[in-house]
Amino acid sequence: MTGVSTGDYAVIDAHHHLWRYSADEYDWISDDMAVLRRNFLPDDLLVELAEAKVDGVVTVQARQTLEETRWLLELAQSCSVMRGVVGWAPIAAEHFEASLDALAAEPKLVGLRHLVQAEPDGFLDAIDFNHGIRSMCGKGLVYDVVIVERQIEEVIRFVDRHPQQVFVLDHIAKPKIASGEIEPWRSRMRELSKRANVMCKISGMVTEDSWSRWSIESLSPYLDVVIEAFGLERLMTGSDWPVCLVATEYGRWWHVLRHYFENYSGTERAQIFGATCVRTYGLEDSASV
Repeated sequence: MTGVSTGDYAVIDAHHHLWRYSADEYDWISDDMAVLRRNFLPDDLLVELAEAKVDGVVTVQARQTLEETRWLLELAQSCSVMRGVVGWAPIAAEHFEASLDALAAEPKLVGLRHLVQAEPDGFLDAIDFNHGIRSMCGKGLVYDVVIVERQIEEVIRFVDRHPQQVFVLDHIAKPKIASGEIEPWRSRMRELSKRANVMCKISGMVTEDSWSRWSIESLSPYLDVVIEAFGLERLMTGSDWPVCLVATEYGRWWHVLRHYFENYSGTERAQIFGATCVRTYGLEDSASV
């Protein structure tokens, strides 16, 4: 176990990334994000976890290649704090269903994700992609949904086609925090939360706010919405490290979260800081806390 948990519960970072940087593969890292233009590997992660008193992580894909998925799984074999991996696979491909059993057999592969935020409207309505999602049902793999706020209605249609599949909404659907807009995001999130098979990650918020001026005061209205909509039993906390470094240090983000939830009971904090993530991704089957 890395670090010491706050209280008698394990803290799991439900969302972070690792990469070997190259300009070609990470061309989305613009000049104003230059702090990200380097390698971020398990040794770097371990330092952050120890200082922030975080016990384990779910590592999430950053490139849409099977090569990266296999690399992350290899790293996880020798890095016990990497409790699970959400990788990428060609869900819409004809051969996806045939290859799924081998993927699902990987002990630390807990989910799959596609960067829907970068796709045109209607991507989640596509027949081939939905066929691939249907084939995941019963395989023990979660599907992580990464979108921007205008895509929530599309996600609602998508989720309604797959009532037996577990979904995790990344980064609270990236609302427009920097401009202070809360509608129609709030109403759409309340509607999405009516689907009991959808969980939500409190992550990626600082990068949707002003990178230099964000505060707990600017984030709180959005936190309030997801807590009211999903309840603590369907929320989990994540850092989005190293992407978050454009706006905040790793330890500062966890300090802000702990401060926000300090008046909640120990049982409630245990839920949001670790138990929801462990239960949703089946991390008990990947490693012990």
